[in-house]
Amino acid sequence: MKRKKLLTLPLILALLTGCGAPAAQPASGNAGSEAASNGAETANEQASVESSDAAASTTEASANAANDASAEASSESTADDVTAKPEPAKDKYDMRDITPTDLVAEMKTGWNLGNTFDSFGTSGVEAETYWGNPKTTKEMIDAVNEKGFDCIRIPVTWADHLGAAPDYTIDEAWFDRVEEVVNYALDDNMYVIINSHHEEEWRIPDDAHIDAVDEEVKAIWVQIANRFEKYGDHLIFEGLNEPRVKGGTNEWSGGTGEGRKCLDRLNQTFVDAVRSTGGNNEKRLVLITSFASSHVIPTIGSMKIPEDDHLAVSIHAYTPYDFTYSASGNSYDTWDGSHKGDISGVMQDLQRIFGVKGIPVLLTEYGAEDKNGNSKEVCNWVTEYLTRAKKVGIPCFWWDNGLFESGNEHFAIFNRNDCSWYREDVADAIMAVYNEEK
Repeated sequence: MKRKKLLTLPLILALLTGCGAPAAQPASGNAGSEAASNGAETANEQASVESSDAAASTTEASANAANDASAEASSESTADDVTAKPEPAKDKYDMRDITPTDLVAEMKTGWNLGNTFDSFGTSGVEAETYWGNPKTTKEMIDAVNEKGFDCIRIPVTWADHLGAAPDYTIDEAWFDRVEEVVNYALDDNMYVIINSHHEEEWRIPDDAHIDAVDEEVKAIWVQIANRFEKYGDHLIFEGLNEPRVKGGTNEWSGGTGEGRKCLDRLNQTFVDAVRSTGGNNEKRLVLITSFASSHVIPTIGSMKIPEDDHLAVSIHAYTPYDFTYSASGNSYDTWDGSHKGDISGVMQDLQRIFGVKGIPVLLTEYGAEDKNGNSKEVCNWVTEYLTRAKKVGIPCFWWDNGLFESGNEHFAIFNRNDCSWYREDVADAIMAVYNEEK
């Protein structure tokens, strides 16, 4: 899709993650003095993080052993606590008083309806097909669900469908169409995430813009929450997608202290906006995110978590970047397991920073491009990736932008034109991980 050129880079420095990942590329387009100042800031932040986290760092082997032991203990306790499991939702309007941990534990694996409602550059309902994908049908969603995907993320860009300040009224026809597709998935008993996607042109998390941005974020989410208040807990709100300063310092690798502080404010505003609408939205699961939705330590380690009883964290991890993206200067297309430490490092960091505190994590974007028909290699990679995520209880949502036969960033696995599969072996590999006994 016409989106991130760098996306989530490998972890910033090997010393931060223990994964042996190369250093992130420096941000471009910065004046020398600004770069030096921001570089010093980042170095200090990284040194602080390294010092505070040194005791928590573990080898891959010991982390795996801990995860296995945890899974075994969980399995044993489940036999005793089977009656304590929440009852399934009765229908799409059933809002159970269920904890985030219990709700996320019900999820298996997800798929993104990418480059569709998140397309931008034109207004009106025709924006859905503006980037070349066909109009979404119930048959498409049914086919994805029948393959085994029980979760779907529907990215939505609202910027081209808003009225003027201060109300920022969302176009009714756009709302109607988004809700129609949400119902396609809810009627299949899927878990559905809707968000605010590709809003970087106006949603700039810095001191110069934050007051105006904060008001617009609030206005948008109050409207979305009111519109979807009647739906039950299978509908989830994700406040911000990859919030960052475009072209700014460390755009994809943690940003700056100023940017992260502004993002903390926007995360809180999003949560408050949803809760202010009452009804089912008082108990709805909401997802906050890190700077650029990145998994790197400087941003996930410093996130301010709002006090809320129904909250989880959304992260993106295209890991290792050189395997998942063809645009990488060091791109490779085979998976022999030599880079599996990159994956285990991400999962360890997410578990250490969020999981042990009882804060669920969802990887709302992951995936690997097709590189000259390397589907078998992608299957091997996805098995490693999802096995690691499953061990720490993190549901993952494949990024599918519909692109496979033309354009670039060929992340598609599903052919929406005829409801077939471009890479059915990859879809089957995904399902194989979740069809195994825990």
